[in-house]
Amino acid sequence: MGAGLDLPLDKVLVGDCIETLRALPPASVHAVFADPPYNLQLRGELHRPDHSKVDAVDDEWDRFADFATYDAFTREWLGECRRVLRKDGTLWVIGSYHNVFRLGTALQDLGFWILNDVIWRKANPMPNFRGRRFTNAHETLIWAAHGEASKYRFNYAAMKQLNDDVQMRSDWHIPLCTGNERLRDEAGNKVHPTQKPEALLHRVILSCTKPGDVVLDPFLGSGTTAAVAKRLGRRFLGIERDPTYAAAALARIAAVEALSDEMTAPTPSRREQPRIPFGTLVERGLVAPGEALADRHRRWTATVLPDGSVICGKARGSIHAVGAAVQEAPSCNGWTFWHLVQRDGTLKLLDAFRQELGAER
Repeated sequence: MGAGLDLPLDKVLVGDCIETLRALPPASVHAVFADPPYNLQLRGELHRPDHSKVDAVDDEWDRFADFATYDAFTREWLGECRRVLRKDGTLWVIGSYHNVFRLGTALQDLGFWILNDVIWRKANPMPNFRGRRFTNAHETLIWAAHGEASKYRFNYAAMKQLNDDVQMRSDWHIPLCTGNERLRDEAGNKVHPTQKPEALLHRVILSCTKPGDVVLDPFLGSGTTAAVAKRLGRRFLGIERDPTYAAAALARIAAVEALSDEMTAPTPSRREQPRIPFGTLVERGLVAPGEALADRHRRWTATVLPDGSVICGKARGSIHAVGAAVQEAPSCNGWTFWHLVQRDGTLKLLDAFRQELGAER
């Protein structure tokens, strides 16, 4: 693949991540998720006494002689990721105590703007067999925008919906990859030592992309990022230097069935809804002049006027201003405060009328 070619979508490219990234067109991907080498500072610390592999890298992964070499590698691949990332795109990088602080420094030095650090608290962490440290039960994800002025995407409403209609926090309690989700070879051994759970990538991708967006993973490994991206109706591009891992990832991705666009579209936030003045409802006859509005407890009743303003006692103005005035509050969202008193005496939230009108546009 040569420089200047179109972005190879829905592909797994086998090769060195930096060399491959250099051949990709600039500003071509919407999101990056990266799970880079850990740069283990204590060899063998994360092994069982019998030296069998657990959910950590082993000695052969630590191919960096010192911190300076690791830092140079980190800045090089992060710099290329920033080049291929759109100005409105975001990057996620995950690490452990071995490397996450160095990753954060490199991100800021390169001009990324850190939005959050998210703690992935593992519901089923591997125990500490040597008993010399606390059980390492979490990893840290750093979420960063292309730059300080970036107008990045955050699907706030979708994250809130995913969290049982409560604001999503920056500490995520998700189990390690186990059971049928874990890729194994014919001998029953784990295909990849650090396979991430699909639940983690589901949350990452759903939070910052929309259907059709391109998600890049420069260290694809077992293919979790690509598999979840495909299922959620996103395009993907993975880079993996190990042919064995790449083959396992391709087989995994091929077995994934993508959801329909209708199912994968993120829940719109109120910011994304069309701006509709209350007066438009009056003009359209959805709410008529002279009709009454009430709060849900029927403590206050306001009358709708022909120009779209309302009056309640001495208070007159917009649905927002009058709602704030009667409550003696600094502000009020009139759409969610006032209800139309219908002919049968029942109440219908004004925001329901706005949503119906917005769906017609």
